[in-house]
Amino acid sequence: MDSKPAGTRQLKVARELQRDLAEIIRSKGMAVWGGAMVTVSEVRISPDLSVAKVFVSIFPSEKQASVMALLGENKKAIRGELGHKVASQLRIVPDIDFYLDTSLDYAEHIDELLRK
Repeated sequence: MDSKPAGTRQLKVARELQRDLAEIIRSKGMAVWGGAMVTVSEVRISPDLSVAKVFVSIFPSEKQASVMALLGENKKAIRGELGHKVASQLRIVPDIDFYLDTSLDYAEHIDELLRK
């Protein structure tokens, strides 16, 4: 993905994908994710709408590695469910790649440093 600003369609599709993916992940329940809370914090989509970078935050942070592994293992199934949700809006369902959103950990770390 390049660094030029995203177009309006790109932003709308990214927001819709974020909503749909959040619903898919939430509908599976916390038990599937080993008791962790998984939140889709951002979706960035390529200009041709073929690849979506999905940023997730995971609480508690000790479960991040295991949940990221589970997301990777379930990527095809999640993409399939996403396909059913966006079939009427998108010609192709984008490939999805999951990334850990570390902004909460970073904010927590800064907060901790400020308290010292």
